[in-house]
Amino acid sequence: MSDTEARPAYTADAAYEVPRRAERTAWVGLVVFGGVMLALSGGFQMMQGFVAILRDEYYYVTRDGLLITMDYTAWGWTHLGLGLIAVGTGIGVLAGQMWARVLGIIVAVLSALVNLAFLSAYPIWSTIIIATDVLVIYALTMHGSEVKADR
Repeated sequence: MSDTEARPAYTADAAYEVPRRAERTAWVGLVVFGGVMLALSGGFQMMQGFVAILRDEYYYVTRDGLLITMDYTAWGWTHLGLGLIAVGTGIGVLAGQMWARVLGIIVAVLSALVNLAFLSAYPIWSTIIIATDVLVIYALTMHGSEVKADR
């Protein structure tokens, strides 16, 4: 129908169809998992940040052995800030907020990159966080829109 043609008016006799909302699928559980993993990854980041701020001698290499040469205190504040943002964003993802989905993907990518740069200091812990970040990115990009389907 073009813009110049008149549209028919609805009458009391005409049937009115309410547009249906998208149905939730079983994949919505993966998005909830992604939100929980984002919050968990944020908690891990915060712990790693506190250790870097409070105990420099805990790590395997000196700050000169890191990919990006920074003081461990600076690394600690970076991890702590990123962790706080990740926890808040994970809560937003669980609430079905679109902004949280977008920010969650950005935070997970930044978290993976920060931990890749921090890998030589604490390899196992950084690898665990990178793995959770990959799961979060997958969950939020593939099935994130289904969380808000029922709201």
